[in-house]
Amino acid sequence: MERIRLGIVGVGHLGRFHVKVAREIDCIEVVGIYDIDPKRLEEISREFSVIAFEDMDSLLELCDAVSIVVPTHSHFSVAREAIGRGIHVFIEKPLTSTVEEGKLLVEMAREKGIKLQVGHIERFNPAFLSLKGIKLSPMFVEAHRLARFHPRGLDVSVILDLMIHDIDIVLTLIPYPLCSLHACGVPVISASEDIANVRMEFENGAVANLTASRISAKDMRKMRLFQKDQYISIDFLEKKSEIFSLEGVDALREEGFSVTSLGEIGISPLKRTIYMVHPPRVEINSLKMELGEFARSILLDLEEVVSGEQALYSLEVAHRILREIKRPDSYLREGDLTSKG
Repeated sequence: MERIRLGIVGVGHLGRFHVKVAREIDCIEVVGIYDIDPKRLEEISREFSVIAFEDMDSLLELCDAVSIVVPTHSHFSVAREAIGRGIHVFIEKPLTSTVEEGKLLVEMAREKGIKLQVGHIERFNPAFLSLKGIKLSPMFVEAHRLARFHPRGLDVSVILDLMIHDIDIVLTLIPYPLCSLHACGVPVISASEDIANVRMEFENGAVANLTASRISAKDMRKMRLFQKDQYISIDFLEKKSEIFSLEGVDALREEGFSVTSLGEIGISPLKRTIYMVHPPRVEINSLKMELGEFARSILLDLEEVVSGEQALYSLEVAHRILREIKRPDSYLREGDLTSKG
């Protein structure tokens, strides 16, 4: 089997998992790792028996692809160096700190003909994947992404740290132009927003209401979708979903979904049955699947699951939210954002 020679730049908390998981993927050969912290570099090298490189250039010389797991402010400089060498790039979310940097990376990748995939890992969450048999066309979305305080990620606002996960999912579920948004946010213990809320309105009439906080007493990663004849609850933390449906359950039963009748509503002849539907549990490692799909896109010349263009659109929306927080009386007008890739 042909294998992708992968280097990993940044082996901190999340980078360690990249090293661990990438070594388990058949079509990936981890050629080495690099980190600016020599002590951490040696520690991870010893733990996983991978070669540690004293400088990034030496590592990149041996790579077909690189996984970039460094702080957000360094995404652009590391990715630009790799793309300039014609190396395929997987980069953790968000794509870059600024929209301008993101646009440059996307343009460079397009010109070089390389793959650029961004780590919006919730696309690979078992709770989300379990809904593949369901036609998702929500008209109202509500999401709460709450986390206990941790010093990691404080170099960016909670919008780029946490909410961007839900922004990406919403823009995937609602493929219509974003017409307006209104946002508010508050810095509580850091220099940037630690808690924020945004209401997004789309051209088809759909609305999304997103809340993110990194100063919560408990962790929560839930999204609720409301569409005709269905209410869908997605728990990204517990990795499970539930569907309450008024129709279409026979087809779902045939696909292995567990269906339970909860009773009837309405008066004859308009009486209808409410069903609770549980999708079959998807047993996968999200990061392993994400990196595996990245490798497959290179080997088979497939489109990336989360392309640079898609991640750039999410980044544009995230930065629009940041601007709205500073100007709470302003609204996004149609045409302010570039088209989704």
